Amino acid sequence: MSPASSLTDFLRSRRARLRPQDVGLPDYGGTRRVAGLRREETALLAGVSVDYYTRMEQGRVANPSEGVLDALARALRLNEDERRHLHELARPRRAARPGRPQPPRRPRVRPTFRRLLDELPDVPAFVMGPRMDVLAWNPAACALLGDYSARDAAGRNIARITFLDLASRQLYADWSACARENVAYLHLQAGRSPDDPLLAALIGELSMKSPDFRRWWAEHPVQDKTSGSKRFHHPLVGDLELAYDTLRAADDPDQALITYTADPGTPSHDALRMLLAWTASDGPAVPAEPNMPAGPDMPAEPAQDRRTP
Repeated sequence: MSPASSLTDFLRSRRARLRPQDVGLPDYGGTRRVAGLRREETALLAGVSVDYYTRMEQGRVANPSEGVLDALARALRLNEDERRHLHELARPRRAARPGRPQPPRRPRVRPTFRRLLDELPDVPAFVMGPRMDVLAWNPAACALLGDYSARDAAGRNIARITFLDLASRQLYADWSACARENVAYLHLQAGRSPDDPLLAALIGELSMKSPDFRRWWAEHPVQDKTSGSKRFHHPLVGDLELAYDTLRAADDPDQALITYTADPGTPSHDALRMLLAWTASDGPAVPAEPNMPAGPDMPAEPAQDRRTP
């Protein structure tokens, strides 16, 4: 996950999706040797020389200015997530000084998030780490999404479950859209943490084991997880359409509390209430290990089992 090669792939993919007429340039017809915009056209739109843009696309420009990157983002019609991603790829954070390798930081579930899980018994909710690891969950999340306590620490990963567990293709009514969102989020995280060995290992594993992941990864989608809706086809209650929201603490953006809710009075709300009633379980939210770190770098067994849907 070299920042230079990632920058090259990203810029090429964004040039390829635009046509001259999309950006107000004349199209003189004829056969174009490249899909989308040429480098010369991109440079013209961004107000830089062709040589400078070529070197940037090849990862040979050290520390380009924010003004140039913003101009390039406008030229390529990037959205806000893509614009931030461009800055992170072109101006990567300085790596730590060479020395003895340090183990990846083991995330601890924020006490506030754990309390929220306990206080939301009727709302499927879980805490997700930066590599899409499920760090803690409540029984309602297991009822909707599957029993996380039945998986080992490495298996409690949203991306692994989505691409490598065949049951996910049945659970998500629009599986490909959900899967592509996961690819886009991992691309975003890879730009933020290019030196994360566990993230690199996850991406490598999914690339080897899933042709779908490998194909979509090459397209370089970028998208943060904020809010939206997902449609489920649950084996117990059938179809549901739920809204999801992501809550992050300003001082710890690497952890996110994700909740699923339904509009009152809708069939999805009734189906969710029925599901939670059928799978009701006493007890608090479950971290991967009480008061202990969680994540794929630390295998752990949960404190107690939960019933599967």
